[in-house]
Amino acid sequence: MHDRPEPPTVSAVVLAWQAEPWLPRSVEALLASAKVRVEVVLVDNGCTTDDVEVLAARPGVTVVRPGRNLGFAGGCNAGAAVASGEFLALVNADAVVEPGTLARLVEEVSRPGVGVVAASVRLADDPALINAGANPVHILGLSWAGGMGRREERTAPVETAGASGACLVTTAAHWRRLGGFDEEYFAYHEDAELSVRTWRLGLRVMYVPDAVAVHRYEFSRNQLKLYLAERNRLLFVATLWGPRARVLLAPAFVALELAWLVRALVEGWLPAKVRGWDWMWTHRRHVRSRRAALRAEQAVPDREWMRVLTPRMDRTFAPVPGLGLANAVLAGYWRLVRRWV
Repeated sequence: MHDRPEPPTVSAVVLAWQAEPWLPRSVEALLASAKVRVEVVLVDNGCTTDDVEVLAARPGVTVVRPGRNLGFAGGCNAGAAVASGEFLALVNADAVVEPGTLARLVEEVSRPGVGVVAASVRLADDPALINAGANPVHILGLSWAGGMGRREERTAPVETAGASGACLVTTAAHWRRLGGFDEEYFAYHEDAELSVRTWRLGLRVMYVPDAVAVHRYEFSRNQLKLYLAERNRLLFVATLWGPRARVLLAPAFVALELAWLVRALVEGWLPAKVRGWDWMWTHRRHVRSRRAALRAEQAVPDREWMRVLTPRMDRTFAPVPGLGLANAVLAGYWRLVRRWV
């Protein structure tokens, strides 16, 4: 008789921040995953309950205590630094994977030419509906939850511009090659950066609709979140878009900034918007050094990797007047200029 091969090893990084009622369920579901051997790396990012202490006694759980909130980017980096698995999973503390989800994701990320794979993150209130799927990335740097509130009808994996950090898997080797997240992001958009960097290295990012994680999603809009989302979009574009793309898209960038400025004024988050611009100026040295580092690692020309971007915004993401016309104009402009990127 031949010995059965050892199951793949997966290190699942989970961040414990403040009080999260689903954290024990999330960790237990990961440990119960089928056809893979899982270690959970639990990062205490400022947990305010005794859940970390309780889960630390659980076999298969490693706890990292940085002593402060590192944000999503820094927390994931801290967890990945002690991970021992061949594969690395990032899973939100309020997401519960199905038993076969990690194995299914490992299967897909192991295929030649694949660098990152994303699960089908479903809404806890109705798991038939998508919370985040094949996440679009816009030519102006915006990114949002793909398929939000819709039923999933796909059964086979598809390419996606962005993978949701709520539940994704990559190889430990690919994570090390990328050096993890830029911790300046703190939270939001770092998963889009990870995805685009993967495309720029000539590897694909895939969405796997039959690998399901149920998410206790709560939409919130506060000044900090709006500030980070806007600031990080600017950082994202400034460091990953090539010089030609930035010049060719400059009119559209200016138009978006003006439109978002008006939106921020009307909706009451103007201070957050202005604070994002201020951060970009005061951290311009980091922006320049980061841009140079990412340009040096790039293996695929901008014209090729930028094919995965979209010129159209989803109305569920930006329910603003005149969106249809703006989408049509920008799509036409992008068709005209992308050959010179």
